[in-house]
Amino acid sequence: MARSRQCRTTAPTTRSSTSGSRPPDPREHRGDEGDPTRVPLVASRRIEEGDVTPRQRAQLIRIVFYVVLIAGTAAVVFLGWRNWATIQRGFFQPDIARAMFPEVITIAAKNTIIYTALAFSFGLVVGLVLALMKLSTIAPYRWIANVYIELFRGLPALVTIILVGFGLPIALGIRIPGGVPGKASIGLGVVAAAYMAETIRAGIQAVPRGQMEAARSLGMSYGRAMVSIVIPQAFRIIIPPLTNELVLLIKDSSLVFVLGTTPVTKELTKFGRDLMSQHFNGTPLTVIALAYLAITVPLTQIVAGLERRQARAR
Repeated sequence: MARSRQCRTTAPTTRSSTSGSRPPDPREHRGDEGDPTRVPLVASRRIEEGDVTPRQRAQLIRIVFYVVLIAGTAAVVFLGWRNWATIQRGFFQPDIARAMFPEVITIAAKNTIIYTALAFSFGLVVGLVLALMKLSTIAPYRWIANVYIELFRGLPALVTIILVGFGLPIALGIRIPGGVPGKASIGLGVVAAAYMAETIRAGIQAVPRGQMEAARSLGMSYGRAMVSIVIPQAFRIIIPPLTNELVLLIKDSSLVFVLGTTPVTKELTKFGRDLMSQHFNGTPLTVIALAYLAITVPLTQIVAGLERRQARAR
């Protein structure tokens, strides 16, 4: 019996010394043999100990956001319902809204679109030139482009419009052709060109370098390859950001009022402000806001569609 007890007491020592010569098996320390229920058991144990899993935390945060959103919406609806008579009297007068037509479309919206289209065209041409100058191997071209871009991206658009509309004629005697539309398109276009230059430059650099190398290997000159191969692909890439720039220009056209518009050159914001002062009511601003949305929302939807299309293409 003493010998058998000695064998039972010495046996673990022998196994321990044998296992020390091989890498330890983690399953021996965990006490299981790869049981697939091990992870759920650990998770349930953590839940029992009061821990919150990341998934539960995300669900809790989502519920809190939903509660805040519903409470905020309910508060806005409640306050609006209680003060609806005051709001309607101040911003939704059908008679005033009807009196704004058709001039709000034939004059104000038309001028807004004209100013935006002219400024966008001016900015696109100048921005393309600036982008090519910034990518040039000739250092002075890059310096000029950098100074222009940094200067007009740093100045407020209103200051630039006043500078073009009044500063240049007073200081240098330069007469801007085209009257208010000419001043508006150049003033807005100068600012837009600074932003478009960076967008176009990024688009050109996004075109694989192999496209230029392949065009040059076919015997094209650098300029011909840039015009026929690289720039068309770059514009296909930057259509969404350029459309965003167009939307921003539509809104910036409201700054044209500082140039002293006449009744036939008023854009949407100036048209609405004059009628608001005339009727002492906010209904013209409501109509103007709806007119801006009627112009910008389709453009933003086009941008979203183009971005989805490019994402699918990638």
